[in-house]
Amino acid sequence: MAVLFALSGLICWFGISQVISNSVSSAFYNAFQIPTIVTTVALVVLAAMIVLRKNATVKVLDIMVPVMAVCYFVITLVIICLNITELPTVFKHIFQEAFGVRQAVAGGFGTVLMNGVKRGLFSNEAGSGSAPCAAAAAESSDPVKIGLVQALGVFIDTIVICSCTAMLMLLVPENVSAGLQGMDLLQCAMNYHLGSFGVIFIAITLALFSFSTFIGILFYARSNVSYLFGDKWCWQTGYKVLALVMLFIGGLQAYTIVWDLGDVGIGMMTIFNLMALYPLSKEALQALKDFEQKKRGKR
Repeated sequence: MAVLFALSGLICWFGISQVISNSVSSAFYNAFQIPTIVTTVALVVLAAMIVLRKNATVKVLDIMVPVMAVCYFVITLVIICLNITELPTVFKHIFQEAFGVRQAVAGGFGTVLMNGVKRGLFSNEAGSGSAPCAAAAAESSDPVKIGLVQALGVFIDTIVICSCTAMLMLLVPENVSAGLQGMDLLQCAMNYHLGSFGVIFIAITLALFSFSTFIGILFYARSNVSYLFGDKWCWQTGYKVLALVMLFIGGLQAYTIVWDLGDVGIGMMTIFNLMALYPLSKEALQALKDFEQKKRGKR
């Protein structure tokens, strides 16, 4: 089962590499009219210069990415406040599309639920087993603290950041965003709310998020490659090169295609991981209980 989990993780991160380049190339085309092939080649070259170095890190992203996330959150709050009267209509639309009789009869509810699970899982990776690769490398006085930090990450990623994106798009009239999807839809929404500044802001923010994500998934993959083939330079570099190839391919593919590989990989990861989580759940809950008791004792 460990071998299957490791293989599915490597497949998943290939898929994420494709999504990254596809989103960035679309964003830069919409913002600066740069052809997707040019953006993709530049992205791959820059990524190669970073990740093919030994123990490569980009420390500047440790500061820039959180700052951009806070800016994105603040901008969304401002837009929501400026369109506060539209919120009841937005929430009405959400519940009608999710739980309406027409959607249920037509199979819409099942489709929405399936896409929600896939995109939610792809966003925060909760339960998939990838985040422990980062958590295991962290230093802490108690493993429960790391678990709580990971849980907070899921909340910020999905409930905060993804909800911000949803609100930005749903506050746009349907006739403006009709027929659009993915990055085109988000940048159309930002153009509606903030003009060209919004489109450029999303492109730059996405590029920073994407670079940090790409570096992160290669850090995750190192454990899987090491388990399957050994922690040798040739195997680690070989996977990085393949990931860069997928980065290039993803930038030139259609939006709907690039998600498939990632969905398959992360779905397999989650299934295998849940098989391990169930027998371990008793120990985890006991550790949490002990931690909470210690905290109460200190008070």
